[in-house]
Amino acid sequence: MNRKLHVYSRGRALFERARKVIPSGIPGHFNPVVQKPHGAYPYYAQSSRGARFRDVDGNEYIDYMCAYGPMILGYGNPVVESAYRAQMKKADTCTLASPVMVELAEFLVDLVPIADWATFAKNGADATNMAVLIARTATGRRKLIAIEGGYHGSSPWMLSIERGGIDPADHQHVIRIPWNDIDALRRTLDQNHGEVAAFISSPYHHPVYQDNELPAAGYWPEAHRLLKKHGVVSICDDVRAGFRIDMGGSNEYFGYRPDLICFCKAIANGYPISAVAGRDSLKDAAGTIFQTGSFWFSAGAMAAALACLQELARIDAPARILEIGRKFTEGLTNIAAGQGLMLKASGMPSMPYLRMEHESGIEFHQALCGECARRGLFMASHHNLFVSAAHTEQDLEQTFAIFDEALAAVRTSC
Repeated sequence: MNRKLHVYSRGRALFERARKVIPSGIPGHFNPVVQKPHGAYPYYAQSSRGARFRDVDGNEYIDYMCAYGPMILGYGNPVVESAYRAQMKKADTCTLASPVMVELAEFLVDLVPIADWATFAKNGADATNMAVLIARTATGRRKLIAIEGGYHGSSPWMLSIERGGIDPADHQHVIRIPWNDIDALRRTLDQNHGEVAAFISSPYHHPVYQDNELPAAGYWPEAHRLLKKHGVVSICDDVRAGFRIDMGGSNEYFGYRPDLICFCKAIANGYPISAVAGRDSLKDAAGTIFQTGSFWFSAGAMAAALACLQELARIDAPARILEIGRKFTEGLTNIAAGQGLMLKASGMPSMPYLRMEHESGIEFHQALCGECARRGLFMASHHNLFVSAAHTEQDLEQTFAIFDEALAAVRTSC
């Protein structure tokens, strides 16, 4: 079957309007320049439902980016939407916090094994910043250890020095070490004895433009032995993977217990809220830091988060998502093999990173993802993908048919 390729005339026109009044037209990682090849991807979404969305030109896509992670139960999930609407009839952003904040914190404390308390914000960067401030307050130290290529939000201390406005001084207290390298962690702690406040890392390594890596056997237990020996706070940045792998935090899946966990993305199925959960020993420190925002107490998102987490637990979403992810990655790798090529899937099947091994390098994979988008299958080529509980067998069947056709088209053109 040769599908009619999507066209983006209305999207392009809207983007040209946007460029006149919005820097870059579309900010951040949604900018069309990031999605290569240029012009192969849509620009704006008009509507969404389940695991699919439509762009402003009316083209439909099976979505394996899930808004870069926030969608986990499906766009427009009725359980989450009902809870949100019910709260909005009462109050949203108000002079005082709403009771639902307490209910959400209580649920998180019951849900997450390491959590004795929880506090809330809006973005993943808010949560990681709060965690760092808590660790510094509790230890009286300044330095942080992070993983090379690890991403923890858009704050100056984390962003690459090549980014606009970032100064070397922003990084003076951050020490980067390789992933899965216990010797590097040991050396760094010894060389900076008594100066390191926290070690911040995702539960497994999911950088962009690189194969994702799971923790080596014994990595986390030994890392935590060293951190405890040196009095260093362990921060799990679960912003991206949280609740896709384990309802108690992705660290539970990998067998370790950090001191602080940062959640965002999938916590409310797309509504804006993030959270930091932590041990009782850090509760006083958490109570003394000051970070806030104009909309941090908005109750609608908190009600959505509570409903989302309850529904994820009810359906055992991590198990369902893992099963769908395995079918997804196995199906695509088998199709590639059938055409004489090798598709490598790394990381967790719940949010896999795909890379086509080819003599042309990443350009071949970028071209493939572009051809998929033009046929109604949305996957970024530089970032890990996301699987949701809303993806169906029908979605998978159509995904495989599109991928097969797109791969054949790229092989012909390259």
